[in-house]
Parts: sequence; structure tokens; C-alpha cells
Amino acid sequence: MNAPLYNQEILRLAARVPPPRLAAPMASVEKRSPICGSRVTIDVAVDRDGRLAELGMLVRACALGQASAALFAEHAPGRDAADLAAARDALAAWLAGEGPMPDWPGIEIFAPARPHSARHASIRLAFEAGAEAVAAARALSAAA
Repeated sequence: MNAPLYNQEILRLAARVPPPRLAAPMASVEKRSPICGSRVTIDVAVDRDGRLAELGMLVRACALGQASAALFAEHAPGRDAADLAAARDALAAWLAGEGPMPDWPGIEIFAPARPHSARHASIRLAFEAGAEAVAAARALSAAA
């Protein structure tokens, strides 16, 4: 049985207000989907151990991109660059049908989107921007 692409859980997550942009982030990354124009900007600060300590976002995306950003914002704090890169890569592989479901709370709500490859980029935006931003912030703090 096929679940609807925009189900109640996705719409509920999409309605969450993202954490506001940070006034003084250690790193900021913007990612955009060329297919639909969805855009996510993530600001981060990391702690001494390189773990995500503060997160801010600007999300201008479809419901799938907004829901993905909400899931990212809820479960990313406390993770390091390697954890976030692994989650990003696992998400991309799973959406493409090339790997198991990622170990990320709530990610199963995107299962109905797997056959719709044009929607994958929007779902990946927050994970891509977040992983890149934390890696950049960690590099900056290590160099300081």
C-alpha cells in the first residue's frame, strides 16, 4: 500500500517554526535544491569537543524540506561532524534505494518520498547544510 507523499506527520513537522538564525554563528551554510528552489540556511556553533551546541535556521522550502529541517533541528544538537556526515550520507543512500533506513529518529516518515527522486534534494538540504556547517565550525575552532 502506498502512503501519501504529504501525510499528516510531514505536514505537522513542516508547520514547526525553526530555531531562529544565530546572531554570531561560527559557521553558516546555505543549500538550495535546483529542482524546486527550496533553500535552507543553517547557522551553527560547536562546543570544545566539536559537537553542535547552537543551531539556527532559515528555511524556505516545500513541506518535505521544512519537515526534514524540523527533524534535523530536533535531533542534531550534541552530534559531531562525523555523526552528521554519516547521517547525511545514509539519508542520501536510503532515498536513492541504495542503503538501509538511516538511524535518525522520525526519518521513516519520508519513506513515501523514496520513489519520487525529484523530492530527494529538498529532503536532504538540512542534513547537507548542517553537516557542512558543523565541519566548518569545527575546523575554525581547531585552528583558533
